[in-house]
Amino acid sequence: MSALPQIAEIARHRARERLPRHRHARAYVALVLGGGYEEAGDQGRVAAAAGTVVIHGDWTAHRDLFGIGGARVLNLPMAPDMVPGAGHIDDPDAAARFAERDAAAAADYVRDHFRPGAALQRDWPDLLAAALADDPDIALADWADGVGLDPASVSRGFMRAYGVTPKRFRLEARTRRALLALAGWRGSLAALAADQGFADQAHLARSVAAMTGMPPVRFRAKSVQA
Repeated sequence: MSALPQIAEIARHRARERLPRHRHARAYVALVLGGGYEEAGDQGRVAAAAGTVVIHGDWTAHRDLFGIGGARVLNLPMAPDMVPGAGHIDDPDAAARFAERDAAAAADYVRDHFRPGAALQRDWPDLLAAALADDPDIALADWADGVGLDPASVSRGFMRAYGVTPKRFRLEARTRRALLALAGWRGSLAALAADQGFADQAHLARSVAAMTGMPPVRFRAKSVQA
């Protein structure tokens, strides 16, 4: 689990470097200053190059494969009104100059100049990732049959592309949805578990603890106090 500081930070990655799938507790913004890489995460696979912006939400995970030139990536806190997604800005160096003095100002610059849309992969693993993120209740065997693929090969191919099995990807998508729902939930945790497609409250609690290191009640307590 990685917890990026809420400051501007430039990460420098070597040519052909590979970062295995990892998770960030806090939302943050990644702006590519130079080089490029492929990110395979909860939002799909993004082909990132200079000017690409990837906005990550809380508790999101991804793996990264860097190109022959490596990459320089400016990590920033998320500015108000930003939402997870991918796009680009025309002048990443301007954001870097702001970041030298004020991380919040750099984040505001990125938000104000952000244009949605990025180079997304569209192979079948990416279609499956989008389907699982949109509907965690989707049956993997049915999806595989629908696109003419063997379920066993689907699992292996997805693992190669995303660094996680489709079943795990689906469970994590369901868990993030439950965490978002907790912010305004006023019913019981058992009712939340049923609403979000978990087998029972214990299943919900295990999944949230595995992702965050904390039980659901900790997140609920924070939302109730607010």
